[in-house]
Amino acid sequence: MIDQFKGMKPSRRAFLRGAAAAGVAVAGTKAAAEGEAQILNKQPWNQALGAGVDESPYGMPSKFEAGVVRKNVPWLTAESISSINFTPIHELDGIITPNGLCFERHHGGAAEIDPAEHRIMINGLVDRELVFTMEDLMRFPRENHVYFLECAANSGMEWRGAQLNGCQFTHGMIHNVMYTGVPLRLLLEEAGVKTEGKWLLAEGADASGMTRSIPMEKALDDCLVAFKMNGEALRAEQGYPVRLVVPGWEGNMWIKWLRRLEVGDQPWHHREETSKYTDLLGDGQARRFTWEMDAKSVITSPSPQKPITHGKGPLVITGLAWSGRGTIPRVDITIDGGINWMQARMDGPSLDKSMHRFYYEIDWDGAPLLLQSRAHDSTGYVQPTKDQLRSVRGLNSIYHNNGIQTWAVNSDGVAENVEIS
Repeated sequence: MIDQFKGMKPSRRAFLRGAAAAGVAVAGTKAAAEGEAQILNKQPWNQALGAGVDESPYGMPSKFEAGVVRKNVPWLTAESISSINFTPIHELDGIITPNGLCFERHHGGAAEIDPAEHRIMINGLVDRELVFTMEDLMRFPRENHVYFLECAANSGMEWRGAQLNGCQFTHGMIHNVMYTGVPLRLLLEEAGVKTEGKWLLAEGADASGMTRSIPMEKALDDCLVAFKMNGEALRAEQGYPVRLVVPGWEGNMWIKWLRRLEVGDQPWHHREETSKYTDLLGDGQARRFTWEMDAKSVITSPSPQKPITHGKGPLVITGLAWSGRGTIPRVDITIDGGINWMQARMDGPSLDKSMHRFYYEIDWDGAPLLLQSRAHDSTGYVQPTKDQLRSVRGLNSIYHNNGIQTWAVNSDGVAENVEIS
């Protein structure tokens, strides 16, 4: 296995070398004299007027990007109103997820709520029980923050081995957007939390009656009551008109269609924090209150849904990393399954509890690759292997799998989901 990787020469200088040095034609070097029809001949779009500004009141992607959509996995979808679809992270770049591509997870379908009729109540161990309209909410000071939202079950099917072929399906229960909202602490201050109020129960207005218990320390720290994402109103499937944002913690706690906040002196232990969203260990016991999302990363290209199609020569390896405990100052890349690790290039903004984009450029000689990424977060935590996680938790868990992912790329550029020991 080691010998087949000896010919690889990782280098960021690949893009500064000419075709002769690379041994292949690189983008832009094909001579017009060869008769490249696409550049020499007129095309339909050169000769006809395009659509007018009033023909698409809400902008849509190009028809040539029609395949860049959320997708589900049929055998995981027992019922559409209580299921999941996945963000096509392999088709994206940068760190912001477009609103129409953010994954969906519903327990009772996406509620359609009239904001004029919607109310948010604060009750329980407070000095003043309050009810807010959406107009009331808009009168509070607001903030903007970019955060990732990851389902605790993201990568869950990989606990027992490689299952789903494509990072959209192994890692696509995540999105990263800018939320606009009111700090939750301001609403709680308005109500006046009693001294014995140590927990908060957040409740959604959808038919599933979703509830989660949140420690008061977190509620008063960085949580938002959000009404916009990426500058526009929340989508219905993302909790319109208002949702809870719980930065860095598992997505099930980010209650959508938020209608009630109850202050109490202990956790409620409702359905979604007892029967589910606990981590089952090998001995049958379950870890509870495993809220934080540990540092994680995945290479999005090349990957099973994004194979190498241009042949040998310059190749951009890229992916995403994130941590619920802070920033990602470093990501390591290996092209030989962990024999040698190289530091990737971090690019774009480095934001707390947000996705981070990384790149690594090589001259690919056509030899097989075993691609992995390994994230380091600002607390010093290093992303583990799956075997390291399994040694602690066994094979029963489906939540909080942040193990290192491996893509095997063959000489034709086709990638597969594999595991290596």
